[in-house]
Amino acid sequence: MPSLLSALSSRRVICHNAKLARHLIGVARPVCSPRLTTTTTINSNHRLQQPRVSYHATRKLLSTATVPPTPSASPSLPPYAPPKAGLLSVLPSALVPYAELCRLDKPTGSIYLFFPCLWSTLLAAPMVAPSIPSPLPVLATSLLFLSGALIMRGAGCTINDLWDRNLDPHVTRTRLRPIARGAVSPQSAVVFTGVQLLAGLGILLQFPLECFYYATPSLVLVTLYPLAKRVTYYPQAVLGLTFSWGAVMGFPALGVDLLASQNQAALTAAGLLYASNVAWTVLYDMIYAHMDIKDDAKAGIKSIALKHDAQTKQVLTGLAVTQVALLAGAGVAAGAGPAFFIGSCGGALVTLGIMIKRVNLKSVKDCWWWFVNGCWLTGGVISLGLGADYLVKYVQQEELVQESGSMSA
Repeated sequence: MPSLLSALSSRRVICHNAKLARHLIGVARPVCSPRLTTTTTINSNHRLQQPRVSYHATRKLLSTATVPPTPSASPSLPPYAPPKAGLLSVLPSALVPYAELCRLDKPTGSIYLFFPCLWSTLLAAPMVAPSIPSPLPVLATSLLFLSGALIMRGAGCTINDLWDRNLDPHVTRTRLRPIARGAVSPQSAVVFTGVQLLAGLGILLQFPLECFYYATPSLVLVTLYPLAKRVTYYPQAVLGLTFSWGAVMGFPALGVDLLASQNQAALTAAGLLYASNVAWTVLYDMIYAHMDIKDDAKAGIKSIALKHDAQTKQVLTGLAVTQVALLAGAGVAAGAGPAFFIGSCGGALVTLGIMIKRVNLKSVKDCWWWFVNGCWLTGGVISLGLGADYLVKYVQQEELVQESGSMSA
C-alpha cells in the first residue's frame, strides 16, 4: 500500500511538471516581425536561453538591414576594426563609414571606370575636325573624366550596397560593409547617393551639353546591375554595359557628334570600343567573382563564375580574344597607326594572356592581386598605345602647319 501511494504521488508530480513546462513554452512562443524571427528557448532547468535570430531578405529599398552575426557566433571571423592606416585613418570617425561606402579606400573600381573614358578621348582626338586638339585640352578632358569616375563609381557602390544589404551580412568579404553592419542606415545611404549624383551632375555640366544626353541613359544601367545578380548568372554582362559607357563619352566631350552623318567612322569606332570594353569588364569581373564563389552559392547570388566554374580559363581566353579583336576593329575604323596596333592591341594580348595563365582562381588573395594589378597592366598598355598614336598624329599635323606657313612666307 505505501508503494502504491508513493507511485501515485510521483505521477502527480510528473503531471504537474509537464503542465508547468507546457505553460512556460506557451509563454515563450516566438515573436515574429517582417525582418527578424526571434525564438526564445528553455532548457531542462527552465532557464531562458539567448534569442536565436534568423535572417530574412526583404525587397523594400529602405527597410532596415538584417543584423549580421555577432563575433561570438562566428569566432573565426574578426569583428569590424576602424582603419589604422591610409586615407580613412585620418578622416573624422563619423565620415569613415561613408568613405567606406563609396570605396574611397579601394580606387581600383574607379580606375576601371575611368579607362574607357580615357581611351575614347584619345581615340577621338585625332578624329576632331578641322584640327587635332593640343595635349592640354585632351589632358583637361581626361582629368574631368577621372573626377567623374571617382564620384559615379562611389554612387554606384552605394546603390549596390543598398540593394545587397540583406545579402552582404552572409558573405565573408562583404559582411562588414557600412550598411550591412549597421553603421549607415538605408535612409542615410539614399541621401548620400543623392549628394554623389548631384556632384556627378556638376562634373557632367563642365562638358559640352551633348554629353548630358549621351550620359543620362547610363543611370538606368547603374540601377539594374545589383538586381541582375538575383535573376541571371550573367550580371557581369550588365556591369560591362554600365562600366563601359565611358567608351562613348570621349567623342562628344571633344566635339565629335556621333550621330552626324559625316561621322560614321567615329560612330563605328565608338561602338567597337564600347563592345571591347564590355568584354574586358566581364573578363576581370569573372576573376573578381571567384573570390566570393562559395559564399555566393550559399546566399543565392548568381554570377558567371558559378555558372562556368569548371570552364573559367576557357571563357576568359575567349573574352580576351574578343576584347582585342574589337579593340583592333575600333582602331581600323578610327584610322589608327602602328603605335596603336602594336602598343594597345599587342600589349593587351600579352598582358591578358599572362594574367589568364597565372591567376589561381581557387585563391582569394591571388584573384584580388590580378584584379588590381591586371587593371594597371592591361589598361596601362592600351592607354600608352592610344596616347602614342595621338601624339604622333598631333606632331605630324603641327609639322604640316609649319611647312604650310613657311611655303606661304
